[in-house]
Amino acid sequence: MGLFDRFKLNAVADTVDRGEVEASLAPVPSYSGWDLMSGYNNASYVATREEAMSIPTVARARNILTSSIASVPIILRDRATGARIDPPRVINTPDPRIPGSAIYSWTAEDLLFTGYAFWAIRELYSDTFRVRSVERINPYRVSTFLNSTGTEIEYYTIDGYRVPDSGVGSLVVFYGNDEGLLNRAGRTIKAGAELERAATMYAREPMPAVVLKSNGASLPPDRIAKLLEAWGTSRRNRSTAFLNSDITIETIGFDPEKMQLAAGRSYIATELARAIGIPAYFVDAESGASMTYSNATTARQSLLDFSLIPLMTSIEERLSMPDFTPSSQVARFDLDVYLRGSAFERAQVYEILNRVGALSVDEIKRKEDLIL
Repeated sequence: MGLFDRFKLNAVADTVDRGEVEASLAPVPSYSGWDLMSGYNNASYVATREEAMSIPTVARARNILTSSIASVPIILRDRATGARIDPPRVINTPDPRIPGSAIYSWTAEDLLFTGYAFWAIRELYSDTFRVRSVERINPYRVSTFLNSTGTEIEYYTIDGYRVPDSGVGSLVVFYGNDEGLLNRAGRTIKAGAELERAATMYAREPMPAVVLKSNGASLPPDRIAKLLEAWGTSRRNRSTAFLNSDITIETIGFDPEKMQLAAGRSYIATELARAIGIPAYFVDAESGASMTYSNATTARQSLLDFSLIPLMTSIEERLSMPDFTPSSQVARFDLDVYLRGSAFERAQVYEILNRVGALSVDEIKRKEDLIL
């Protein structure tokens, strides 16, 4: 039985007052030249995921950003006191059938590439009517239909089927802070994909194509066939071929140096790193850039500030809405886990905190997972 077959079986009755836990449909984002139904007005400049992932810079940046987000646990904090609260299972394992890290990795990719991400609600708690489990929905399966003025979303469809506005089967929508990389940098991605195809072609056949040209004398077909066979055998064997004086050779095809293939790929890599918002040295987009132990700590902080925070904020704010958490609580990524220093640095900090009475020995052990 599929998700949509269970709508009537699992949905909470419409007569139940959900109160603050019901999430309303959102207004249309005010992206310039963009609507959720068809993307940019000029769809020829919208890149595909396959084109983007064929470029090493994009693939590496995607893996760095999504794996970083997926590796950081999410906690709840009291809005008034800031006290840490253990989250319900749905926060760190949204879909019980799939590891939570996989869900958040794909959710972060959807936000990065398309500017939004979707979860479909599978279960609700019977007492609070909050979300109990979800499944991630590929954004390309979702269509959005607007009201007559084009300012509000009236309803969504998945694979052409309308989904409920609330309850089981409805969509949890994560909005990014722009229209997504595939739209914003579509031209650059398409150019990069073409360069990658050219590089692959040259790697497969590094020798330029040639034409054997007669100097005027008409050659019989059997001699032409033998000449081409002998020339082709020599090229395949990387050996020396012989030509008579009545035959000349002309080189055609592309010269990678004249085409500046390497320089073009380097330029595209740097431009895509800028478009993604990731420091170029993380994706080796600058030939002079290097990652050393001395700057590794500050590099993680810069990655957090310029690349991860926008994606994390989109996820945190959506999970802080009342259909997931009580209004008195807020969801936050536990950045202490991501930014924790070396064992020696942590030991120094713990020693000071223990000396002033801020942390007990048991609390330190718990932070270091030394208490089972």
